[in-house]
Amino acid sequence: MRPLLLAFVAACAIGCGGPTTRGREYLPNMTYSVAYDSFAPNAATRNGITLQTPVRGTIPRGFLPLHYLSGEREAVRAGLELSNPFAHVPSAAEQGRKQYETFCLVCHGARGEGDGPIARLIPTPPAYNSTRVREMPAGRLFHVITYGSGRMPSYASQIPPSDRWLIVSYLQTLQALQALPEAQR
Repeated sequence: MRPLLLAFVAACAIGCGGPTTRGREYLPNMTYSVAYDSFAPNAATRNGITLQTPVRGTIPRGFLPLHYLSGEREAVRAGLELSNPFAHVPSAAEQGRKQYETFCLVCHGARGEGDGPIARLIPTPPAYNSTRVREMPAGRLFHVITYGSGRMPSYASQIPPSDRWLIVSYLQTLQALQALPEAQR
C-alpha cells in the first residue's frame, strides 16, 4: 500500500510542477491533433485525400441492406424471401398503428379501406381487405412500403426499416380483424 501511495504522490508532484509551471502533457499530438476538412488534401494518407472511400462491403451503422429492386417481380421475390421480424411481438401491432396513422391513414383510411381524407383526390388506393392485398405475404407488403407501387410513393427515405415492419404487423392485424364476422370485431 505504501509504495502505491508514494508513486501517486510522486506522479502528482511531477505533473503539477508548482503554481508557475504548467503540467506536463502525455502525447500532445493526440491532444492537439490537426483537423482536416473532408475534401481538403491530406499528406498523411496514401492517396492524398482526407475523405476516404469506405472499405468494400461496409454497411453503415444501423442500416440493413435490402437486396431488392423496385418492380413486380422483385415484390413477389421479397414476399417469398422476407419475413416479419416482429411477427411474434405482441406490442408490434400497437407500435405499427402509430406509424400507420402518421404515414398511411391519409390515403388508406383508419381501417385500411382506401377511404382516407385525400383518397377522393387521387385514384382510390386498394383496401387491405381486398383479396389481392389480403393474400400478400409480409415481405411483399414491406417491399411495397419500401419501393412504392402504382401511385403510392416510396417511403424508404421517411420510414426506417424497423418501423416499416411494424406497419406490416399492424396491416396484418387490420386484415385479421376485417376477416372476422362483424359480431366478433
